[in-house]
Amino acid sequence: MYSYYPGYFDWTYLLILIGALLSFLASANVRHTFERYAAVPASAGLDAEGAARFILSKNGIGNVEIRGIPGDLTDNYVPSQKILNLSDSTRHSGSIAAIGVAAHECGHAIQDSVGFYPLILTRTISPLCAFMSRISIPLILFGFLIGLTPLIQFGILAFIIAISFQIITLPVEFDASRRAVKTLRENHILSETELRGVKAVLTAAALTYVAAAASSLLQLLRLLILSRNRDRRD
Repeated sequence: MYSYYPGYFDWTYLLILIGALLSFLASANVRHTFERYAAVPASAGLDAEGAARFILSKNGIGNVEIRGIPGDLTDNYVPSQKILNLSDSTRHSGSIAAIGVAAHECGHAIQDSVGFYPLILTRTISPLCAFMSRISIPLILFGFLIGLTPLIQFGILAFIIAISFQIITLPVEFDASRRAVKTLRENHILSETELRGVKAVLTAAALTYVAAAASSLLQLLRLLILSRNRDRRD
């Protein structure tokens, strides 16, 4: 965005900086926490892939394929393909951190198998939110450039729809972590002491989603402030 007057300091940039700082701190925290517990071997004698297979089997899930995926902490579950991807840093590791991450992704597979509504909702709105994310900022910028308020408002609406995906994702992630800890405890895969390490890793991971959502909301607040200030000048 631009400043309204020469030499005018646009204080709303601080909102963007705060959001970026939150995301940076959350990302640094999850890596630090994962690395800490990645150095602690679990007593179960299983690696993350073995634990994932055990958890899926215990929950009667036989249609999910486990694959390796390049990178660190790139683990994910793809509901549409029934594929559970485990990253290089996770798949063959028998650490508390790796088993916790694998169990979390199994939590998503369990959500999928029982028809967990928030997961279904995120899958449904994902294409629309991705499209709105691509067009929202260009629409807003062009609206400010040509001075067309309806275009700015439509761009802000598109941005709101885009970030709704991040908001709805939060309960999905927290529930997957809850299911992960519950499964690990009930099947005696990890001890209570080890579960505290898993909770630390999964909490740190969840905070990255919280930080991303907070950053987007701060950006939305900035857009609303700039739009309101423009309306006052007209």
